[in-house]
Amino acid sequence: MSARSEERAGGAAAVDGADIPRALGASAAAPAPAVFTVDVEDYYQVAAFRSLVRRRDWDWYPSRVEGNVARLLDLCDEHDIVGMWFILGWEAERRPEMVRRIAARGHELGCHSYWHREIYNLAPEEFREDTRRAKAAIEDAAGRAVVGYRAPSFSITKRSLWALDILVECGFTFDSSIFPVRHPNYGIPDAPHYPHRLRTASGSIWELPPATAPLCGRRVAVAGGGYLRQFPFSFVRAGLDRLTRGERHPAVLYVHPWEIDPGQPRLAAGWLTRQRHYRSLGRMSGRLATLLGALQFCSASALVRECRKTPGAAAMPAEATHRPEPARGAEGAQGVAGSIE
Repeated sequence: MSARSEERAGGAAAVDGADIPRALGASAAAPAPAVFTVDVEDYYQVAAFRSLVRRRDWDWYPSRVEGNVARLLDLCDEHDIVGMWFILGWEAERRPEMVRRIAARGHELGCHSYWHREIYNLAPEEFREDTRRAKAAIEDAAGRAVVGYRAPSFSITKRSLWALDILVECGFTFDSSIFPVRHPNYGIPDAPHYPHRLRTASGSIWELPPATAPLCGRRVAVAGGGYLRQFPFSFVRAGLDRLTRGERHPAVLYVHPWEIDPGQPRLAAGWLTRQRHYRSLGRMSGRLATLLGALQFCSASALVRECRKTPGAAAMPAEATHRPEPARGAEGAQGVAGSIE
């Protein structure tokens, strides 16, 4: 059953990997589904360029986001996928028609902050103000509530877990910011690698971690984005098979619109930043299309709905550092070092 058909039927995927395929009407041997997400930002707004591009100059740069979003929308239509689009509030204010087009094509809308600043560099009140402004901009443009959040650069880490409390306070019901890998700029290596519920002072929130796979007793990112561009495609594909077929947990994938745009302007960044940002842009559309055609998908909201139904899905404290057991056992491991966003 396709993601769009499943949405119309009112079905959903289960948080427990062993039950997800059956919840989607598939056989007991079917893999767990994937969730496709897009972080809607333009090429000059990425964190790697913050020393080159001042936020007050963003309006000066030629925008390419709408054309790239249109290409991703067509790709989703081709594969019958309902995506979750985490939109930058700054973009929603300036391009409300783009937000409405995403919604009109049947997709779900989430929040990706307003200014694309790492949360651990903000004070709580700064984060609260940024989040409220972004959420309002997206909701005003789309005319619908926004309940999903993804932090810029996956910047909810052990030193910024306080942000989850503010997200609940602001009305978010799920987050997809905690990457269970070891990385110099983000990640909580011992965080669960499957959907789980976190408890805060303001209430609970579901966490949908980006996809990782076990490798030599650790976990490595296979969620898309820079990992899909930089790693061998066969490695990413095998890792996703291990996650969805072997561990039978959902695979949350992500991409940025600028990653399918090899013609974007080149900024005068350092050699390493240029390699991370520009390498394999020309291959990304083909790799992404192959991946979308190879996996089974459900929507983010469908996954969260079924998470709520899972027996024994008790919330863990947000500050906890241990790995709780899923409803049916899954292999646990630490994250792997990396330098890709």
